[in-house]
Amino acid sequence: MRHGSIPGTHGRVRPLTLLGDPVLHTPCEEVTDFGPQLARLVEDMFATMYAAEGVGLAANQVGESLRVFVYDCPDDEDVRHLGHVVNPRLVQADGVVLRGPEGCLSLPGLEAGTERYDHAVVEGFTVTGSPVTVRGTGWFARCLQHECDHLDGGVYVDRLTGRRRRRVMRQATRARASWEC
Repeated sequence: MRHGSIPGTHGRVRPLTLLGDPVLHTPCEEVTDFGPQLARLVEDMFATMYAAEGVGLAANQVGESLRVFVYDCPDDEDVRHLGHVVNPRLVQADGVVLRGPEGCLSLPGLEAGTERYDHAVVEGFTVTGSPVTVRGTGWFARCLQHECDHLDGGVYVDRLTGRRRRRVMRQATRARASWEC
């Protein structure tokens, strides 16, 4: 028997912001109001993430410049991690640096080998304002770092250099017409 509702079941799917939208490239604002509007946003973000078949989503990816992200992501042992963080701070990213495939709902259909640490710790708050610490390893650590980058105004392609970056940017330019349909 399940206690509580499944995140996103009461939310509405919002349009995703795509690479090039200024909201993706601007650091997000701290959340100061932990009221019903924030709870609605988090619920909408879960609904949007699930509809897009993602494992994480930052608020600026649905056009809201607020420091919030949601996730439903496995780690490398296939343990499921489900939750959200308001006003997250990446307080630790360490361990082995691994280059692995990384994609983004704001660059649909594209991915590139991106270097990330295999361990990450994020501190922040729940939607009700309670402190929370989230620890991730492997794939989940990559997700935590990726979502924190979004809230700081970055996307994973900003971490790429040389040929790898040029290739993804060319692909994004070609794909942009289909994204805007």
